[in-house]
Amino acid sequence: MEHAVTVTTFYQFTPLATPALHKAPLLTRMQALGIKGTVTLATEGVNATVSGMADALEAFIEGLKRELDIAGLPMSRESYTGAQPFKRSKVKVKRELISLGVEANPAVCVGAYVTPQDWNALITSADVITIDTRNDYEFAMGRFAGAVNPATRNFKEMVAFTEQHIVPRGLEKRVAMYCTGGIRCEKYSAYLVSLGFTQVYHLKGGILAYLEQIPPEQSLWEGSCFVFDERVALGHGLTVAA
Repeated sequence: MEHAVTVTTFYQFTPLATPALHKAPLLTRMQALGIKGTVTLATEGVNATVSGMADALEAFIEGLKRELDIAGLPMSRESYTGAQPFKRSKVKVKRELISLGVEANPAVCVGAYVTPQDWNALITSADVITIDTRNDYEFAMGRFAGAVNPATRNFKEMVAFTEQHIVPRGLEKRVAMYCTGGIRCEKYSAYLVSLGFTQVYHLKGGILAYLEQIPPEQSLWEGSCFVFDERVALGHGLTVAA
């Protein structure tokens, strides 16, 4: 790999009884290995975007799995850059990994995962509504063709959007959704399923997986994907957007 720094994004919804106890050991490990970025812990699991040399990242993630006593991190994405995109090493403990403001437990129920290879066929179906679960400024930078923009400033506003614009369409409506890496869709799809929606789908691995795996000539993605680091936005192949 010609780029020096690997950026890894991952999450796992898994019960953590005492997340605060893991903060200091994980931070010490990050600093020792030169890993930058943020790890967020909550009783519902772990979410992280971190960067460093490939071998150091591998060692850190293996240590994290042992520390949290989890078997794997299947919801992960890797991209590459020539310089560290983060300035600090941080471990945060929060009440939730991401808050929707209502009860939604992805460990109990979520929608059906759709691979990037099957995504185009789904969202071009006439009876499917495709929802961007990110915030409005992210949608402005890039989106899937035909996707609905809920025009939200924060994730909690998705509840009012759903009550006003999605529930009235009927619980049998086929709903597809996407977000940057997948974690928002875990929560939002769990919420829709809890409301009684029976056909709920979300893009496995999020936009990042799609841009990594789908060539530009087959893509329905328009624009660039906002990321929360100094790279700002990524395009196909997870390269920094111009």
